[in-house]
Amino acid sequence: MRSVYDLGMGLLIVCMGLFLLLGDRLKVDAIYRIVMQIDPLLKYIFGGMCLLYGGYRLYRGIKKDY
Repeated sequence: MRSVYDLGMGLLIVCMGLFLLLGDRLKVDAIYRIVMQIDPLLKYIFGGMCLLYGGYRLYRGIKKDY
C-alpha cells in the first residue's frame, strides 16, 4: 500500500513540476494566464524542486526501500 501511495504522489508531483516548467508553452488560455502570473525565477526553481522530489518518490515507490 505504501508503494502505491509513493507512486501516486510521485506522479502527481512530477506532473505539477512539468506544468510549472512547460505551462507557458501550452496553448490553453486558462493555463497560460495562471502560469504567467508567477515570477519566472520562482517558477523554475519550484518546478525543478518538484521534478527532483517527485522523481525521488517514484524511485522509492519502485525500489520499495523503506
